Amino acid sequence: MSGDRAPSPHPTDRGPAARKRAAAALATAVSVVTTVVVLVLAVHIVFVAFEANTANDLVRTVADWAEGLAWQFRDVFQPADPKVAVAVNHGLAALVYLVIGRIAVGLIRRLA
Repeated sequence: MSGDRAPSPHPTDRGPAARKRAAAALATAVSVVTTVVVLVLAVHIVFVAFEANTANDLVRTVADWAEGLAWQFRDVFQPADPKVAVAVNHGLAALVYLVIGRIAVGLIRRLA
């Protein structure tokens, strides 16, 4: 009686376990990206604070990335000391990325 077999599930219906795995993978990706962004900003702050050689390719590359990632936070505060300005403004950007990343990771895991 071949007609008594239950229909096979739709190929795109993978169930809750697959959805949880996909959500976990997405949460991990968001966490990794957030961590990398925060690290770039933190390394730039350290380079500026300790007056790293701006002719060095690594220092220049990190500075370029950090300036792009600092987005609208680059000049929120304008203290007289440029080192303090970078520490405060880029630190604020890093904090915002960290908080938003943690919230996003939590929401992704909760909604799965």
